[in-house]
Amino acid sequence: MKKGLFLLIVFLLSYSLFYAQKTDKNLFNSFKARSIGPAEMGGRVTAIDVVEKNKNIIYVGTANGGVWKSVNGGITFEPIFDKYTMSIGAITIDQKNPDRVWVGTGECNVRNTVSIGTGLYYTENGGRTWKNVGFKDSERIARIAINPKNPKIVYVAVLGHLWNSNEERGLYKSEDGGKSWKRILFVDENTGCADVEVDPIEPKIVYASMWEFRRWPWFFKSGGKGSNLYKSIDGGKTWKIIRKGFPSGNLGRMNLEISESRPGTLYALVESKKTGLYRSDNAGESWELMNSTISVTMRPFYFSNLKIDPTDNNKIYVGSLFLSKSKDGGKTFGFPMFGFSIHPDIHDVWIDKDNPRHIILGCDGGIYESLDSGDSFRFISNLPISQFYHVSVDNDNPYNVYGGLQDNGSWYGPSRTLSSFGIMNKDWHNIGGGDGFYAFRHPKDKDVVYHSWQGGNFERFNERTGETKMISPMPVSDKEPEYRYNWNAGVELSPNNPERIYIGSQFLFKSEDRGDTWVKISPDLTTNDSSKLRQHKSGGITVDNTTAENYCSIVTISESPVNEKIIWVGTDDGNLQVTYDGGKTWRNVIKNIKGLPKNTWCSSIETSKFDKDVAFVTFDGHRTGDMNTYVFMTENGGKTWRNLNDGNIKGYSHVIRQDLVNKNLLFVGTEFGLYVSMDFGKTWVHMNKTIPPVAVRDMVIHERENDLIIATHGRGLYILDDLTPIRALNHKLLKKDACILPSRPSIIRTPTVLQEFPGNQQFFGENPGTGAYISYYLKKRPLFGSFKLEIFDKNGKKIKKLYPTKKKGINRIYWDMRLKPPKIGVVLSLSTMLNVGPMVEEGEYIIKLFKGKKVFQGKLFLIPDKLSNHSREDRKIRRKIVMKLYNLSQRLSYITDSLLYVKKKIEIFTKRNRKIKNLEKIKLKFVNMYEKYVQSKGIMAGKKLREKILMLYSSVISYGGKPTRSQIYNTEVLSNRVKKVIKEFDMLINKEIKKINLIFKKYKFSQIKIIDYEIYKEKGYDL
Repeated sequence: MKKGLFLLIVFLLSYSLFYAQKTDKNLFNSFKARSIGPAEMGGRVTAIDVVEKNKNIIYVGTANGGVWKSVNGGITFEPIFDKYTMSIGAITIDQKNPDRVWVGTGECNVRNTVSIGTGLYYTENGGRTWKNVGFKDSERIARIAINPKNPKIVYVAVLGHLWNSNEERGLYKSEDGGKSWKRILFVDENTGCADVEVDPIEPKIVYASMWEFRRWPWFFKSGGKGSNLYKSIDGGKTWKIIRKGFPSGNLGRMNLEISESRPGTLYALVESKKTGLYRSDNAGESWELMNSTISVTMRPFYFSNLKIDPTDNNKIYVGSLFLSKSKDGGKTFGFPMFGFSIHPDIHDVWIDKDNPRHIILGCDGGIYESLDSGDSFRFISNLPISQFYHVSVDNDNPYNVYGGLQDNGSWYGPSRTLSSFGIMNKDWHNIGGGDGFYAFRHPKDKDVVYHSWQGGNFERFNERTGETKMISPMPVSDKEPEYRYNWNAGVELSPNNPERIYIGSQFLFKSEDRGDTWVKISPDLTTNDSSKLRQHKSGGITVDNTTAENYCSIVTISESPVNEKIIWVGTDDGNLQVTYDGGKTWRNVIKNIKGLPKNTWCSSIETSKFDKDVAFVTFDGHRTGDMNTYVFMTENGGKTWRNLNDGNIKGYSHVIRQDLVNKNLLFVGTEFGLYVSMDFGKTWVHMNKTIPPVAVRDMVIHERENDLIIATHGRGLYILDDLTPIRALNHKLLKKDACILPSRPSIIRTPTVLQEFPGNQQFFGENPGTGAYISYYLKKRPLFGSFKLEIFDKNGKKIKKLYPTKKKGINRIYWDMRLKPPKIGVVLSLSTMLNVGPMVEEGEYIIKLFKGKKVFQGKLFLIPDKLSNHSREDRKIRRKIVMKLYNLSQRLSYITDSLLYVKKKIEIFTKRNRKIKNLEKIKLKFVNMYEKYVQSKGIMAGKKLREKILMLYSSVISYGGKPTRSQIYNTEVLSNRVKKVIKEFDMLINKEIKKINLIFKKYKFSQIKIIDYEIYKEKGYDL
């Protein structure tokens, strides 16, 4: 009996291992999503530092978009930290060795949606490579300070965890350049180090501010007994508290700055019962309150940024809601009138020591630069660091992408544009303000766009008139309680009825007239825990109620695409409710999920497109310090659940989506990136080469285009074009040596040329390629034997030979669907279409992958652009004319190449021997004929035959339909002229080559042989 049971267990384990094979983590390395931005509205910037000896080198740290570097003063930026945590708390350059840069991860502006870090990193080569040197459990590093006289001495202010207690916090010091660390200041597990400053003259004097703080999903507390300002005069060996002149009682967050022009002068922003700007002129021994106006007291937990002009200790800048400037040591601040031309919420300010009028600031809207001490600013609009919460698409062609962004409203923009530069800032359109969340266009009425912002504010925007109508449900009688809307309140557009929308407070509301009337279709679906409903007191020392701590509310809603009566609702306090009768009765199925901690925030629900009883759910526990990944599914309406995390999904989870075609294909977005499963959630792969490891907050699949659109919270939007190859994958296919994967039909688009000169200082979102992507799978990387990919038309004629990549896993290779460009030589022309080869014909093509002796075959379909209204007959006429002009150009190239070839051979002969009068006369005939038909000087104006052919070719290929009658007739005119040129050339060759070769033979010089035109074509138009 025991033996039988043992054999049964072995069989079940073996079957399980066989059935749920581990998917190769490198399988999707060739799948690159394209970034479409946007950069128009920027995103939260947390840290800035600049190389003092070369102000063109700028480093920028972002809330959740990584580290960016510019080497040209901000005209362009490149991401340099994309293998690591995207949330940045601090950046400090070692100015004695500017290639050494320190980065502390984990943003320290501890709002409700702040991300986490994974420790301290540094580079010694300007960001090409990075090394983690500790503090992996710190989550947040606020400041890095370097001893100005000895750069091996480094101080790190570790703020620590936001949502729970932890030991790895406080102030740390290294005396060996980061090889080892010692904690030199610690209060307790609830208090972190918010700032550290080293005296620029006497670096043994060190100041540090300690801050006690904590967040819960429903409450925030800034301040406590642990908060104090400390001073050391021996490099951190001993410390004393300095607060003489500060108010009595608990302190909160404090930011400190030392004057470089007068080191004994210090300023501090101090959160207290008398929050304000304090000044000390005796190295911190005593303090005086200088200012407590709103310029310096606004939201002190979030805004704690202070900078002093390096040449004037009385000129100070305070970054708060706006940037404020004082010229009298903080006694007064000028009205921040420039705040209305720059984005609010200032988080870092850099001042040029050599030119203090030069300022760079980072805020919730990105980077701004001033050259006049902050009187005016320019926006540096090239950082795609927008923080999206949700994403949707419409069905336009090309389709538009919609979404709401952290502190930057709601926007939409195109998935591709006609511009050769890509998707530009000008292509994006704002539809609403505030902290944007949901945004989607009405499926039938293109004028109507819905969008929501914090605290359940829901609006209907008419794009034609510009009108906005607030449509949020409100209590309609005194008997009703106030509606509790989450900061990111759940909103849903019905997949079954284009007029139906939902929004959730503690109740679920439904409207079928675009929000003009609402019906409450549920009781309170939350825990309604009164102990967690005290948002009006949230903030700690300073009350801060922006709806960020609204709780016991609905945050995610999903109506089944299969049955409109089935609606799922998830709440922030951990309930998961479902109705099968349109809201008449509800079941809370949360207790059926095993292994999920109680009251864990439900972050997303995906109801299956294939089965009414199937639903997928993600939960996010990070707001209680639980960083585990929770992903579950049910196949029976919530009665039982399966845990989908196989251990390979990392980061707290935000969203899950099921494919529209292959029910086994699932995508999960977490705080650390994008994951995919091909087997209904049994195994998962991190698509870390598809997009950076940034927080993925939402995803949507475009039904027509098969694209996966990814909304990240820090790097804007990405589009993974064409899921068709991924849909075909399964473990059975992955056992094959190789195969061609299917793809969607590729569109033959007519190229467009727009006159644009945008410069480099803006972000260009990537357009999709105008050709075809061919995907193929390799079980192993081929090391020996031939390996090539060839494309054939339906008649078996080889069209193209490509040189494919050999990576293990899925490879993607691009084919431009064109013949070779016409061989034209040097052409002095303003036309951009001369070097574009003709598109191949629409229809079916055969792809053959040759791997050694094996051949793997697939198909590719090329179709006309649906945007084009040209008939098939007109397209045929166009192609006939294009190919005729193309062939005329190639034939003329053959002649002109041959003429130049003869000229060059004669010149070589002359250099090696001597000038022969008759030979020079013959050469002149070839030169004269070349110049007779080729414009070789000045801007081409179509005067010579070659240029006339090319200009006509360029004109015809630039339009997708039937050429004009003049173009068709002119093609015949040029064809007849080429025929005459051919005759003239043949006569010249037949008459003169023999004479030349007789002379060459006499001097034992190699003979001239003009190859046949057909051979010239076979050799790729090369003599």
